[in-house]
Amino acid sequence: MKSQRIVIAVVAMALLVAGCGRSGTGEEAAGPTAPSVSSGDFGDLSDVCKGGSPSGTPAQGVTATEIKVGVFSDVGFTKQPEFVDAAKAFTSWCNAAGGIDGRKLVYEVRDTNLLEVRPRMLDACREDFALVGGGAALDGLGVKDRLSCLLPEFPAQISQSQNLQSDLQVSALTSTYAHYEPYFGFRKWLLNEAYPASAGAVGIINGDSPVTKVLGDKAVEAIKAAGGTVTYSDLYPASGVSDWTPYAQSIKNKNVKGLVFYGDFRQLGKLEDVLSGMNYKLDWIDPTNNAYNPQFLQAAAQSVGVQNNVVDLTGAVPIEAATSSPAMAQLHDIFEKYAPGAELALGSVRALSSWLLFAKAASSCGDQLTRRCVLEAATKQTAWTGGGLHTARDLSNKDAAPDCFNVMQATTTGWKQADFEPDRGLFRCDVTPYRYTAEYGAATTLADVGKSLDDVK
Repeated sequence: MKSQRIVIAVVAMALLVAGCGRSGTGEEAAGPTAPSVSSGDFGDLSDVCKGGSPSGTPAQGVTATEIKVGVFSDVGFTKQPEFVDAAKAFTSWCNAAGGIDGRKLVYEVRDTNLLEVRPRMLDACREDFALVGGGAALDGLGVKDRLSCLLPEFPAQISQSQNLQSDLQVSALTSTYAHYEPYFGFRKWLLNEAYPASAGAVGIINGDSPVTKVLGDKAVEAIKAAGGTVTYSDLYPASGVSDWTPYAQSIKNKNVKGLVFYGDFRQLGKLEDVLSGMNYKLDWIDPTNNAYNPQFLQAAAQSVGVQNNVVDLTGAVPIEAATSSPAMAQLHDIFEKYAPGAELALGSVRALSSWLLFAKAASSCGDQLTRRCVLEAATKQTAWTGGGLHTARDLSNKDAAPDCFNVMQATTTGWKQADFEPDRGLFRCDVTPYRYTAEYGAATTLADVGKSLDDVK
């Protein structure tokens, strides 16, 4: 019964930051047979993967023939395959190009199953060279173990404050920042430019979980700083709602014009159906970019042409932009060849940037591939774009502020770019960063586990 209560309490968070699905090991991850020689260039990155003649075993998980890395995922709970598909596609593509200086990339899916973060972290500590391209909803439960065993992490997703900007972590592309509001430019655009009439009547609905409520608190602070007034705030049971009518009636009674929704986008689809059924249309609804997928369009099919759903991709190239982005076009090709049938999602894009960063850094280390070398190489990147998959990120500064946003709008024919006046290609980069004034938890450090960077070899 206790375990069941815990699951119910955190289900909203797991769905909000849902990771990836199918389990597998490195040998299975090799994917379809590929040509013996292939280009290891990606986007504007050259020699990400290439052949060589390595020797020796310079670090745990590294031999003369392979590099073993872990991919965290709540596969047993979410059944969502984004991170696993990305690992399969990337490692297959990289190995076809020769691997990392001749070493084959082998990945192991660490199935955290929502509540099993610590056991899987201990497994990774015994076997893996690094963690790459994954994440777990309750990742804070394993961060001390990861730092105790000096395991580097290149995550595609970060969820809890204990892990957010923790030590030995290099984040290539996530939408989470410890001290800055990632959606501030988007919020200001919504409230001051696109829908100014909504500024005085913003609502927020959040899943009743201690974890997701932190995200809601951050959003409320940022909305106020952007010039908005929150006139309606409510929680819904993390296990879901059978009848959204009382929530919809409250939204209508308070004349809410803009709504931020944190939680399962399928639940939002039900709420929108009720709102549309009572002929109440908001100026905008932000379902967060967790809803940037075909499943949300299906869940809200009856209302997507009525309600105005807009999301901020925080500088990631839209999946639909293959015709204008060579890197996205190449990513589509890689998935089609090495992960046929897999759905390319925003989580996949974030994971691929993490894999590219890890591979580029590891390749620069040559034969003597060590954890210290790969971390130092990755953090030297001051304008990392994942080969063109997103706006530039300064990885040398862990606390760098976001400066660009891009808005996608849900339509009856799919996700389309909204009219947000981009000023740098697909993006708008005139954002004045907003730093939180409240404290929302501290990151775990090496010092917290009695270690230091000098211990990393």
